[in-house]
Amino acid sequence: MQEFDLIIVGSGSGNSIPSPEFDSWRIALVEKGVFGGTCLNVGCIPSKMFVYSADTVEHVRHAGTYGVDATLNGVDWQSIRDRVFGRIDPIAAGGEDYRVNQCPNISVFRDEGRFVDHKVIQVGDTRITADKIILGAGARPFIPDIPGLDEVGFHTSDTIMRLDEVPRRLAIGGGGYIACELGHVFAAMGSEVTIVSRSPLLLRAEDADISARFTQAFSERARLYLGCVPRRVWQDDEGIHLDHEEHGDRMVTTVDALLWATGRMPNGDTLDVEQGGIDHDGGRVLVDDTMATNVEGIYAFGDLVNTFQLKHVANAEAKIAFHNVLNPTQPQHMDYHCVPHAVFSAPQVASVGATEAQLIGERVPYVSAIKDFGSTAYGWALEDTTGFVKVLAHAETRHLLGAHIMGPQASTLLQSLIQGMRFGQTVDEMAHGQMWIHPALSEVVENALLEL
Repeated sequence: MQEFDLIIVGSGSGNSIPSPEFDSWRIALVEKGVFGGTCLNVGCIPSKMFVYSADTVEHVRHAGTYGVDATLNGVDWQSIRDRVFGRIDPIAAGGEDYRVNQCPNISVFRDEGRFVDHKVIQVGDTRITADKIILGAGARPFIPDIPGLDEVGFHTSDTIMRLDEVPRRLAIGGGGYIACELGHVFAAMGSEVTIVSRSPLLLRAEDADISARFTQAFSERARLYLGCVPRRVWQDDEGIHLDHEEHGDRMVTTVDALLWATGRMPNGDTLDVEQGGIDHDGGRVLVDDTMATNVEGIYAFGDLVNTFQLKHVANAEAKIAFHNVLNPTQPQHMDYHCVPHAVFSAPQVASVGATEAQLIGERVPYVSAIKDFGSTAYGWALEDTTGFVKVLAHAETRHLLGAHIMGPQASTLLQSLIQGMRFGQTVDEMAHGQMWIHPALSEVVENALLEL
């Protein structure tokens, strides 16, 4: 058995942990998949690079709205794909090379790790142990139990961005952020996109106004079968056939490619964490707000432990775990107040805090306001007819409880609201305590706050 001072499982945000403070520690870094984790290789970064290309296509297609005579001569998918992974793959390879060849205190194990005993992990043919262990093994696509699905050549978000060509007909199972982002990409690139989802609305976790308006907007770009139950999948010479039921009616959709995008599940089960005495809920490892598990000296973070599955949350949790491994008697605590997120589809969506339905369910007294992008000067420039800002504030304290934006640059517009919310400003202080640039798009945020 090989002994270390610290074992890190996962090379995503976990790869940032071995800083100079650990130079005297013997560290084992375990990674069974692509070096660099989900965000770099199959998640946030490549998908947003594809999204930017898709946005550019849509800008050209709709240039006539602004009096510009532009023609889209074609989309070179392979050039787009190679631009994305020509940038990303060398970063992953370089990160691995750096850890293997330039960090003498770090041993990289390129195999699956599983607990076999208290603080003992089997990696291939080798057993390793350490007093301190940090688990950042992430998550993987969830594949539902649908008859025939495991017999057809379907894709997940891990594989579809590497396709050699754009499918003429693409079906997407799911209606969340992965389905809507990649649906936008492939619709822009020329696929006939069909979305099949059990939910009656796309992005159902968002505020109800966002979900409803987004679903309406996206229905103009893709065929939507919502409130729909997939029954069976099979494949023949004509393509992939998806048998599904909508409001009691059975139908079959035939496509050339199938993307299954019904969420991701944490990888705790692949680690056999129960063999190490670690508490878990299915595949999700249970931690407290110091990122500590129930086993002293073992910490966990990221998609393995939280329900957000966001890179910025994983990075914040990794910093907490990093500090607490070094300073166990002076622990820092993770604060999940004001966790924002964005959906980089078309239209773009960004949110932070409570939805209106949550406030109603919790009987919180609140006031709300909605302002359309089209009510501002920059909205006129955009000719935007769907974007809006919705803000929710406590009726008595006047603190912002939730903010929900749909439209161009929603993820950027949200940031000032996150800051005000995080640092305890009232909505009145946010609206009146600063100058808002005229006629910037951010005026729609100002106007929503003023409406409150």
